[in-house]
Amino acid sequence: MRRRTEAQASNAERVPADGKEPHQKGKSRAGGRVSYGSVLIAIGKCLLVIIFVPPFLNYASLQREGQMLLPKDGQIVDVGLGQKMHLLCKGQGQPVVILDAPTGMSSEVWFHVQESVATLTKVCTFDRMGLGFSRRLLPNETTGTEKVWGLSTTGRMVDDLHRLLQAAAIAKPFVLVGSELGALNGRFYSHIHDVQVSDLVLIDPIPEDVFEDEQWRQYWYGKLLPSLQARQFSAATGLSRMLLILGVIEPTLKEENVSEEVIQRQKYLLSNPAHQSSAVDEHYFLNESASQVRDIAKYKPLSSSTSVSVITGDYFDQQIPEHLNQMVGELQKKFLEESYPSANHIHIKGADRRMIYKKPSAISQHLRKLVSRRQAKQRSE
Repeated sequence: MRRRTEAQASNAERVPADGKEPHQKGKSRAGGRVSYGSVLIAIGKCLLVIIFVPPFLNYASLQREGQMLLPKDGQIVDVGLGQKMHLLCKGQGQPVVILDAPTGMSSEVWFHVQESVATLTKVCTFDRMGLGFSRRLLPNETTGTEKVWGLSTTGRMVDDLHRLLQAAAIAKPFVLVGSELGALNGRFYSHIHDVQVSDLVLIDPIPEDVFEDEQWRQYWYGKLLPSLQARQFSAATGLSRMLLILGVIEPTLKEENVSEEVIQRQKYLLSNPAHQSSAVDEHYFLNESASQVRDIAKYKPLSSSTSVSVITGDYFDQQIPEHLNQMVGELQKKFLEESYPSANHIHIKGADRRMIYKKPSAISQHLRKLVSRRQAKQRSE
């Protein structure tokens, strides 16, 4: 009897204080491990969704929007050598006005100016190769001209524009208007094809030697370019589309008199990594473009028959430090006095490099006067 009692006591000692058998504890620990693993799997799935789904949905949307949002009056022109460019012309009459956009921007920024001047004459905007609706060549495709000028430089862009205007049978001579990089392109084009350009209008032209300044190079390549590269990455990952939906970023043109179609086209381009990539390249090679214009101006002066107008504001860019604005302003003044001393200089108070869509009426007013004078001269002849 005593032995049995001792055995029972011994067995009681082996029972844990929580009253659970060892095998029950094992099951609890296994259950904990299963729960922890399930959480990791769930987190992994969420990360995969976040990483892969937005780019895929963005790509699918871009394929659909690329056809739907093409301007109704626009045309995709085959300019030869396997390239196609987007051209949008409005209005009727001569002289035709050709508008070339600022660095890294599509033709949409000319919306207000084109609408206003098109009531007098034919006005055409276009997307440079890789921007907007102009398809950029793949790396394994070649035209031969990049061996001379290089991609995304003024020489190449002028060659593209020349072939575009020929293919579209644009009447000559025409009025050529350019802003920033577009102004460099306009100068290069006018020096080479001077008989085709009756009037050259330079809006906020970039001084050729601005990149010789160390502070400017630090700003351009150390601050501006990385911000554009971040925008390109955001578009490639689908983040830009999400931010547009949430209202964190907005299109450049968003006034009440801008149609919903134009707003949607801007959103499409903000979400398009190909467009953003070309914008980065144009900024990166701007120094080389300025050098090309400086060289061509030395060897082939501008024809005296080409009238030149220059439109500038109080600042180059109100969002950059004051000392950089002063430096660019001084170089701009020196460059204009040396290169175009007889140019008609128009100053727009309170304007900067965004004037073509922030203060379009001032630019439209000058272009309308220019066109009216040319038309009166044509009638008198």
